[in-house]
Amino acid sequence: MVTLLVAGFGTGLSLIVAIGSQNAFLLQQGLRGGTVAPLVVICAVSDLVLIGLGVSGVGAVLKQWPTAIGVIAVGGGLFLVGYGVLAARRAFRPSVMTVGAERTPLRKAVLACVAFTWLNPHVYLDTVLLLGSVAVAHGDGRWLFGLGAGVASAVWFSALGFGAKRLAGVFAKPVAWRVLDVVIAVTMTGLGATMLLAHA
Repeated sequence: MVTLLVAGFGTGLSLIVAIGSQNAFLLQQGLRGGTVAPLVVICAVSDLVLIGLGVSGVGAVLKQWPTAIGVIAVGGGLFLVGYGVLAARRAFRPSVMTVGAERTPLRKAVLACVAFTWLNPHVYLDTVLLLGSVAVAHGDGRWLFGLGAGVASAVWFSALGFGAKRLAGVFAKPVAWRVLDVVIAVTMTGLGATMLLAHA
């Protein structure tokens, strides 16, 4: 039992801990000093739902419906490129980049978080298909494996969202925000362009 939980935790963490659109957005919101609790909950619960779908075998069904992934990829790609352009624009306005500046209204932040989570085809490929396949391989223990992965997701997003405030001192200088927005711009635009080119 413990072995399955640990295996799920490790596998889930290895897939989540990587710079991506969702992580970059959550980190950014945390650094701005906005309300991150709802965003952390959205990310963690969404991951739990996706993990549950994968463990239950829905991933196998999605493999038979590539058109759905394609539609999500195009929509998500356009969204990421657009957000990347906005981040690049902010990078050229360092005078307004200070901790707590330009806080995103909670409603907009929630909608953006939902979009970053559910319009990202990599979420379905990694969480539903890949993680689901690994979980199913554990037979009757797949749900314990999935639980471990879900806990990893909750731990990671909580650490990222609430822990960002500890970096406030570093981001007190505009140049730090400029570097962060450049990284976000490159990441978002790169991921978005990749999605669009792959489904052109």
